[in-house]
Amino acid sequence: MLFITLLLVAGTFIYLSYSSTTEETLRSDKNLITLNGPWKFIARDNMQYAESNYDDSQWENMDLTAPTGVHDDDVGLSGFIPGWTAKGHSNYSGYAWYRLKIARDSLPGNNLAFAAPPAVDDAYQLFINGSLVGSAGDFSGTVPIVYSIQPRMFLLPENVKKEKDITIAFRVWMSSASLGDGAGGIHIAPTIGEKTHIGKKYRFQWEQIIKGYIVEVVWPVIFILLAITLFLLSRGSNPTQSCKWFIAALILLGLMRLNQAVYSWFYIENNHQYDIVGPAILRPLVLGSWLMGWREWFNLHNPKWLPKIIALLALLFMVAQLLAISWISPSIYTYFQTIADYIRLLLLALMLFIIFQGMRKQGMKDLLASAAALLMLIALFPQEISYLHIIPGIWFPYGVGVSRGQFFYVAFVFVMYAVLIQKNKKVKSA
Repeated sequence: MLFITLLLVAGTFIYLSYSSTTEETLRSDKNLITLNGPWKFIARDNMQYAESNYDDSQWENMDLTAPTGVHDDDVGLSGFIPGWTAKGHSNYSGYAWYRLKIARDSLPGNNLAFAAPPAVDDAYQLFINGSLVGSAGDFSGTVPIVYSIQPRMFLLPENVKKEKDITIAFRVWMSSASLGDGAGGIHIAPTIGEKTHIGKKYRFQWEQIIKGYIVEVVWPVIFILLAITLFLLSRGSNPTQSCKWFIAALILLGLMRLNQAVYSWFYIENNHQYDIVGPAILRPLVLGSWLMGWREWFNLHNPKWLPKIIALLALLFMVAQLLAISWISPSIYTYFQTIADYIRLLLLALMLFIIFQGMRKQGMKDLLASAAALLMLIALFPQEISYLHIIPGIWFPYGVGVSRGQFFYVAFVFVMYAVLIQKNKKVKSA
């Protein structure tokens, strides 16, 4: 199992280093035109804004030009700029429009296509010369249903290609839950150009998205391999309670990480479903199971109330996380966000207490297990660790975002294998 894990980790980093197309190649491609604008922008909604002959001369200008070398703080998409909250609309959420008119004869080729922006808060509809060409999100209801924004490529309609000018209009919607520094609207300028060249740009953007979340698929496999190892080592005797809790914790953590990739790669889970499955259900279960696993690993029978406190805090955390979702409790969700933050701090303190008690009880003979517990603690509580400003929250090896937690998961897995090898040798020699 350890050998397979080594191959998976090595293979993942090799894949991250691979690129079929470079950013420099796309940037120098004369058949691609990045539509930096300046765009015309207005923070309100009217479907007349989609019409090509609408007078937008009184709208404000919104420049989408990004400084050289900038990227988002997630997967490493280049050309990322702050949204409208950083440009004079700090408290605005809802609908907004972007419009840009370009001359047809300034565009290369006849078979034109359009690469939509791969980073938008939170959903959009794309209109070209007044016609709806495509969208990201479901606009059929009163309030749009938001899905993960993914790279999208649209062909320009044949009738538009014969026009003298092409008017591109984005109708963007952002939820109040997304309000924050730099949020709002389009973050990466769209691109227009010849179809085959736009196809390269589109594939490159998808490559970045896949790379950014490939580790979320690898982790469940690695965690399951570790869980199988735990099971096999305890197969000859009755599995200890810690083995059962560790297996549960590893499976739950794998599911939580996998859900990140499912949400980002596939158009099957909307924001509402993601908010419930991840933060409200899986995260409390993950934290509770790891606390129980370490308690049993260190054989802490005292204090007796510890399992009940862990169960209670995990349940309260689940309820608080659920009520902290803005669309569930619109008027009071910030109050429950604060409660959830305090409960998570209590869970962090409880995990530190368990590790400290374990170190006191086991001493130097289980130092590796204590190190593994601390590594997992850092991975499980990213928000609290970030407050310390000691370790960066994300790195960008090969231009792809890899979070601090991912590196600590790697360290945890290999330290745990060392713990299990050491423990197995002791059992055989006894």
